[in-house]
Amino acid sequence: YQRRVRGCDLYFFLSPLLSGYKHKMASTSKTCTIRTRAFLNNRLLQRKQMAIEVVHPGRGTVPLTELRDKLTKVFKVADPNQIILYGFRTSFGGGKSKGFAFVYDTLEIMKRYEPKFRLIRLGMAKKNPVARKQRKDRKNRAKKLKGKKKATVVTAKK
Repeated sequence: YQRRVRGCDLYFFLSPLLSGYKHKMASTSKTCTIRTRAFLNNRLLQRKQMAIEVVHPGRGTVPLTELRDKLTKVFKVADPNQIILYGFRTSFGGGKSKGFAFVYDTLEIMKRYEPKFRLIRLGMAKKNPVARKQRKDRKNRAKKLKGKKKATVVTAKK
């Protein structure tokens, strides 16, 4: 809705409301649909892996816990912790997110094959409490030594 006033282009945002035009608000429903793409049944790692597309119009990014619960019902998994979700990015403008999922056969297999940082995120493993600076100092001290002394420096501080 544009009007020309004294040679300047101005946009009047109230004019549609004044003329009886009703603006439709985005739906605030809590629904979201999940589509799986590039589905692969990986028997070597004993998991199902897929790309996931989540459509959530009129809603912010869907929490991973909610997605994990929905996928638990779809794939009929006993424990929701067997499902790993990662790499989700929301498309520009919102309403759609894309990411990846692994559905493991058992928890033991998941703990064996998943990277440590993802297990820490899920609370399945503990983070190493040693600070990064201390690890670097130990590494650099070990560089200066050879043989048995080097072995004692590396193992003693752990």
